[in-house]
Amino acid sequence: MTTRRRFMFGLTTAAFGGLALASGRFAPVAPRRVAAGYGPLRRDPAGVLDLPDGFDYRVVSRVGERMQDGFVVPDNFDGMGSFALDARRVLLVRNHELRVAQHEVGALAGRRGARVASFDHDGEGRPLPGGTTNLVYDTRTGEIESQHLTLLGTIRNCAGGTTPWGSWLSCEEDVTRAGEGVDRDHGWVFEVPATATGPVEPRPLKDMGRFNHEAAAVDPRSGIVYLTEDRDDSLFYRFLPAARGELARGGRLQALALATREVPADARNWSGRPWDIGAWHETRWIDLDEVESPADDLRLRGHAAGAVRFARGEGIHYGDGEFFFCCTSGGAAGYGQVMRYRPSPVEGHPGEKDAPGRVQVFVESADADMFNFGDNLTVAPNGHLVVCEDQYTEVVVNRLIGVTPDGSTYPLGFLHAQTELAGACFSPDGGTLFVNLYSPGRTLAIRGPWTTAPA
Repeated sequence: MTTRRRFMFGLTTAAFGGLALASGRFAPVAPRRVAAGYGPLRRDPAGVLDLPDGFDYRVVSRVGERMQDGFVVPDNFDGMGSFALDARRVLLVRNHELRVAQHEVGALAGRRGARVASFDHDGEGRPLPGGTTNLVYDTRTGEIESQHLTLLGTIRNCAGGTTPWGSWLSCEEDVTRAGEGVDRDHGWVFEVPATATGPVEPRPLKDMGRFNHEAAAVDPRSGIVYLTEDRDDSLFYRFLPAARGELARGGRLQALALATREVPADARNWSGRPWDIGAWHETRWIDLDEVESPADDLRLRGHAAGAVRFARGEGIHYGDGEFFFCCTSGGAAGYGQVMRYRPSPVEGHPGEKDAPGRVQVFVESADADMFNFGDNLTVAPNGHLVVCEDQYTEVVVNRLIGVTPDGSTYPLGFLHAQTELAGACFSPDGGTLFVNLYSPGRTLAIRGPWTTAPA
């Protein structure tokens, strides 16, 4: 079945391990179940974001603001992660999903000839505008103390993920080749320290593969990195680093497959024999070769070797021993899925075959009320998932959606702007949800009773 969603593919969270999802509490239910949540959303007098009673937001950063380094805040706010700086201040690292020619909304707008560390340049020698900015936010004053450009010269930095060692993995959702208006190949992951106050020397982590990267999450117990891919026929990857916490030293890339043939190696549920919601399937992992993939065929070769296909892997979150990731266009109705992966107790080590990891469809949306094109996701202190919608229609109606431990969904926020929600992540103290409005770019800080589960 061809739908507008699948036809329009090609456009377009951060993990926070301290806010745990209790693995034993999650028990998926049949679709079409919608919970009451925190109650009705109240109309925002500013016409930006409706929230339930007891919640409020403030805009803390906007595109075009002058940063402390003299550059301007770039547009296209996407994935974002948070880190504790001290008792009251939070470090945010934010992606800017800018294409090759979007210099007019990049950090160097109006600064032609500025000398800045950059991964790549266009045909006129200008640094490519994609990259990251780092922000310092004071939770007591509710203000941004500083903003700085920290990565430049990349393309379409979509999502990514935090690491336990204090860095952000910024992922390129683009596979432009050298000679196609740029000097170098793209489709890589870049690591940015949370404490960076200036542009880092960009270094692609090539062993993590070249593909349409979306998001990343690290298992703090093993140091293994899990990666999603934004393609209709994407794979779910893991990266086994040669040295824990030192990704630049390389490692081994693998793709998830099923241990048996009880269901097809296709979790999209578009046709044929589907994966039942909540049913666990034991897994294995396939080694991938030629991961720099000059032909952009890594997912095709992986599937031919037995890897499972997913419908546009998006944001991924780690919590209390398992991972949740969105598949934007998955499900029979095409409204999206949330997948759940529970690693082996000996993940990535000998003995994994005898105690394999498991994967399931945790939520599959049957209609737009449940959720519609889930993208980035994170987790609230109360243990519920928070999903950002990113619809692909003429007029978008994007929301923040809560997901309970039993798989029910409820609205958390209604966005009036015609853009996507992205980059949802919580402050380390759990009191503030940060979320981006993609374009015109704005970062919001939302406070509310996040530690309390809704009725």
